[in-house]
Amino acid sequence: MAILRIPDDNLVLTEEVRVKERLAAIGIGYETWQPAHALRDDSPPDEVLSAYADEIERLKRHGGYRTTDVIDVHPQTAGLDEMLARFNREHWHDEDEVRFILAGRGVFHIHPQGASVVAVEVGPGDLLRVPRGTHHWFDLCAERRIRAIRLFQDSSGWTPHYTESGTDQPYQPLCLGPAYLRAS
Repeated sequence: MAILRIPDDNLVLTEEVRVKERLAAIGIGYETWQPAHALRDDSPPDEVLSAYADEIERLKRHGGYRTTDVIDVHPQTAGLDEMLARFNREHWHDEDEVRFILAGRGVFHIHPQGASVVAVEVGPGDLLRVPRGTHHWFDLCAERRIRAIRLFQDSSGWTPHYTESGTDQPYQPLCLGPAYLRAS
């Protein structure tokens, strides 16, 4: 279940309905999915894509997505820091960025035009759709792990177009996680 933070308003939302409504108000799609059948964390990509075939096909029809893959990033991933450096500055893409999180956690900072930055911490079961042209950036949480199904409209993947605005500079990639929320 995603955690939505709006730093400028000192607001944290954790209820699925409120998170979904607030994200929809700024044009961000959010859903939660249950697997079609039980999967192991190390299930091969083809098994993962098969388990979610119905959901993927629905998204493809609705969003014009043509290809899918499974990305698996962990602390031992070769070139991890360089990979993350491509996406942890404010940027936008020529196509939607769609991710369904299978394992691990990350935080998308989204900067809607004319509105406050929001931070969406995603974890297993969360599907986030950031529409093309939306300014955003992404960081992994402390465990530096994420496994996700990605959907693409163009098979070449997402190319970041950096804004060079500096908007991302005052925001920390803070991941609260469910344990923090229970303790507070």
